[in-house]
Amino acid sequence: MTPTAPADTRFRYEDLGGLMALMTGAEKHGPAATSTLDALWVLYDRVLRVGPGSAGEPERDRFLLSKGHGPMAYYAVLAAKGFFPVDWLSGFGAYDSPLGHHPDRTLIPGVEIGSGSLGHGLPLAVGSALGLRAQGLTDPAVWVLIGDAELDEGSNHEAIAYAGSAGLERLHTIVIDNDSATHGWRGGIASRFEAAGWSSVTVDGRDHAALQMAYTTPHPGRPHVVVARVEKKQ
Repeated sequence: MTPTAPADTRFRYEDLGGLMALMTGAEKHGPAATSTLDALWVLYDRVLRVGPGSAGEPERDRFLLSKGHGPMAYYAVLAAKGFFPVDWLSGFGAYDSPLGHHPDRTLIPGVEIGSGSLGHGLPLAVGSALGLRAQGLTDPAVWVLIGDAELDEGSNHEAIAYAGSAGLERLHTIVIDNDSATHGWRGGIASRFEAAGWSSVTVDGRDHAALQMAYTTPHPGRPHVVVARVEKKQ
């Protein structure tokens, strides 16, 4: 059976704000969450081939959240798509809630990795793409979402260089760019990936049509990065 995107249509993009509002607490990292909302919704609603019924299938697409310190948008999208009950959201961050301040793959259906230190997600995505290739699974796509500030971590640059040279065309990275990186690059973030042999598209991270087009841009023989520009972090 080929996995497909979730068919649950009970919730729309316009409902996500209400779902996020159910999550309260003192450590919400609100800007980190809202910066990812549009990118995550378009990915799960229009592109990613995985749903509640196919989250364990070998042929599913994989999504890894590296920018895990603001997971409320991720939780809202997963709940909207039926991966877990909406009533879980109101318990966010509570002692007995599966929804912690970082996602836990052992507690939350549909979560592929537990996030922690920034900079781990992209190397893990590279390993996932390599593992699928080694198993002869050529259809599943691997997606990872990182923040631009994570590119201050050397582990990501090693992953970028290796993925380009290895031609991991089933690997896709979304970089949420809100001008948080310490150093930056002449020519922009995309230029760093392009120098290592990646395909790249830079888009308005709030434009759903542009995001969908960027996500589905053909990139034979190369990994692909989508740099999603959003408002500067205040």
